[in-house]
Amino acid sequence: MLERLKCMLVKEIIQALRDPRMRFILFIIPAFQTVIFGYAVNTDVRNVTTAVYDLDNSTESRDLIARFQRSGYFQITEHIRREGRVRELMDRGEVKAILRMNQGFGADLGAGRTAPLQIILDGTDSNTAGIVLNYASRIAARFNDELQSSQRARSRGMSPSAAGVQLQSRAWFNENLESSNYYVPAVIANIVLIITMLLSAMAVVREKEIGTMEQMIVTPISRSEFILGKTIPFILIGFIDVAVITAVSKFWFDVPIRGSLLLLFGATALFLMSTLGFGLFISTVSTTQQQAMMSSFFFIFPAMLLSGFAFPIENMPQVVQYVTYLNPLRYYLVIIRGIFLKGVGADILWPQMAGLLVLGSVILAFAVTRFRKTLA
Repeated sequence: MLERLKCMLVKEIIQALRDPRMRFILFIIPAFQTVIFGYAVNTDVRNVTTAVYDLDNSTESRDLIARFQRSGYFQITEHIRREGRVRELMDRGEVKAILRMNQGFGADLGAGRTAPLQIILDGTDSNTAGIVLNYASRIAARFNDELQSSQRARSRGMSPSAAGVQLQSRAWFNENLESSNYYVPAVIANIVLIITMLLSAMAVVREKEIGTMEQMIVTPISRSEFILGKTIPFILIGFIDVAVITAVSKFWFDVPIRGSLLLLFGATALFLMSTLGFGLFISTVSTTQQQAMMSSFFFIFPAMLLSGFAFPIENMPQVVQYVTYLNPLRYYLVIIRGIFLKGVGADILWPQMAGLLVLGSVILAFAVTRFRKTLA
């Protein structure tokens, strides 16, 4: 048995790696994708192009504009001089935000009256607009608090440093709240899902398409040996890709790895049970490699969307949240982020690992059963 399995493994490894272009795709492209996704998938909003329409030009209005400029979130690119320029800038998309202060802004503040500050946002990207609005609200609120504190101190003849509540925030696990630390580790899961599933989906159907499947059936090799020979090379490729992407995450993006790498590879093995099981099932029901590839993408994209990679699962409808429990990528993402950012171990992550084990066992068993029926 071991000799037959060895021959099968050698055949599959040679077939997968004999083409230099395939070796480049399997091992080099994932590193490039990690770098590209690490920069592209970024929700941090910086240097928002902003125009200012200051009709008051008072000390107070200039001070507030300077606060927006110094925050690092807003980049003042133009001071508007006429009303029509506001719509023109927005229509052309040259700015994402416009600050407007009417005449009497400074006088109203000096008299203790409410002085309106208007911010006009480009709402085509609702997520970015919401983040920019939050930044502006915080800057305006701080300006307002300091102004009121100063006015109260002057009216009472006190020092401006009057007693009050000071909020001191601290973020655990991602101290600087960098989105790359959240998204880059998740790239591991997505790339492993795509590569291993596509390879396994085309494994059996390739034998059918080139006419060698009948030859494999009549050989002494058993069905279990055939399946192991088809999947073990892809498991090794998956582990190598995880190691490569982890190295890029650590040494290129400086993403912390606070947990056990051994636990990461153990969870990867459980995750591969599901991806290879889905791939083998698709391979047994497909007649051509093109059909297998298209069928794989019908699973890959919903799996990514329902995994919590880009959109929080808590924000999804309740029915959809229940569906996500059938998605192995959901559990794997929790494990990866827990190992990378939190440094937690199996005592915390065991529910996710148990979910991967159950799903992987069921999916792989179903694929093997389907494969057996196809050979019969």
